[in-house]
Amino acid sequence: MKRTRSAGGVVVNQGRVAVVLQRGNVWSLPKGHLKKREGDLDAAIREIREETGLRRISLIRELGIYERHKIGLSLLNDPDEMKTIRMFLFLTDEEELGPEDRKILDAKWIPVAAVAGLLTHPKDAGFFESIRLAID
Repeated sequence: MKRTRSAGGVVVNQGRVAVVLQRGNVWSLPKGHLKKREGDLDAAIREIREETGLRRISLIRELGIYERHKIGLSLLNDPDEMKTIRMFLFLTDEEELGPEDRKILDAKWIPVAAVAGLLTHPKDAGFFESIRLAID
């Protein structure tokens, strides 16, 4: 099994969290694979910019690390790849979301209480619920 590292963020603006739509059917928090020689925080900031268009984000703190399988095309776990994901908490005053990455079909602000229910992968939702009190 291939093991990969990803990083991303929970970006908050006035009680709302930025979420992104990939492939037309996968809702997630902005995150992605680290590039060669890229640190976790730098990757998280880059992925947030690429997937949401947000540039003015302020780091609050690291939220934690969790593991899950990659989401396959059928929305089931892909047993060929296990991802280790490090997430950070950011604040922004920016309102407009505009994905730069063509694989991101939409990005929107969702109230904190509704985020876990929207996220496609159960491990993403579980992680969000585990840190929700830290951002609510």
